Amino acid sequence: MKAQTLTYPLLGWFFGLVVATVGVLNLVLVHPVPGIAYLLLSLVYLPPANAYLKRHLGFAIPMVVKIALAIVLFMFTLGVSDLGDMLDKALI
Repeated sequence: MKAQTLTYPLLGWFFGLVVATVGVLNLVLVHPVPGIAYLLLSLVYLPPANAYLKRHLGFAIPMVVKIALAIVLFMFTLGVSDLGDMLDKALI
């Protein structure tokens, strides 16, 4: 049980920082609008934001929703966004 209580916050910080990094890259390289959207969506994964939601609004976003959102975000980022095209050109 102790490993599970440590794993969820670490995964939250990891995915939150990854989405925030994609947001900063979009902000600098592509356009401010998707960059700001990604930065706001990164708050979904961060444990302090989750604790804030639970404390002040009485609910927290379920892990299943967070995982589904992460899959959609990364498919969108690498598939149809300008940032994905820039990464493809840089790797070739």
